[in-house]
Amino acid sequence: MTRTVQQLFDLTGKTALVTGGSRGLGLQMAHALGEAGARIMLSSRKAADLEQAAAQLQAAGIDARWIAADCAKESEIQRLADETLQRMGDVDILVNNAGATWGAPAEDHPLEAWDKVMNLNVRGYFILSQLLAKRSMIARRSGRIINIASIAGLNGNPAMMTTIAYNTSKGAVINFTRALGAEWGKYNITVNAICPGFFPSKMTAGTLAALGEDRLAAGAPLKRLGDDEDLKGVCLLFASDAGKHITGQWLAVDGGVSAVIGG
Repeated sequence: MTRTVQQLFDLTGKTALVTGGSRGLGLQMAHALGEAGARIMLSSRKAADLEQAAAQLQAAGIDARWIAADCAKESEIQRLADETLQRMGDVDILVNNAGATWGAPAEDHPLEAWDKVMNLNVRGYFILSQLLAKRSMIARRSGRIINIASIAGLNGNPAMMTTIAYNTSKGAVINFTRALGAEWGKYNITVNAICPGFFPSKMTAGTLAALGEDRLAAGAPLKRLGDDEDLKGVCLLFASDAGKHITGQWLAVDGGVSAVIGG
């Protein structure tokens, strides 16, 4: 029997792990998945932030828990996978959202900062995806992996940001998504990427201040920055059976900025 739209988007009985989930875009996506019925495991580095975020989700009627872990470190990622599987059972949905940036002219960019950004934004995505696929998704022939990239990975340097490691890492995430989606399609695991544009958040505060929020909003065809709802729909599409025939793809959520600059 053909399912209704509501049934296709329903995540009741599913479990989602959201890294970088204690605030900003990660917390927004956790709300979306939880509102659709999923149980949520949040992760980020700071326990206090996670406790507050989980309480916010729980107040909205969502089954939410948390584990503090640094997804730039292999041992911490291993512990995160172990504890999540032990406490929640199989993971149906992985949102790779933990990320870092660093602002410096390319000629002066510290090597240790390059490594920090790459380890979290690319290597961490790979390690956690591999662990959960091998230990949960492949055997069940079912899984949804959502990687958070950026329009900075589409165009090299939108708005002339001095963030070469970040921009490079997000370009890598897009091709990682394509390659993994193609390889793991045989296991019925979909792998897709979301490419946000400019959203106000703690991580983007410096960039928005330097470039000017009003100027960035004016440069978008929709004439605004992203808000607290704008990632919910695409996240739910990629996480649910509504998107079961989509894999290896990216979608920009940027108010049309990438259409103007040739994304």
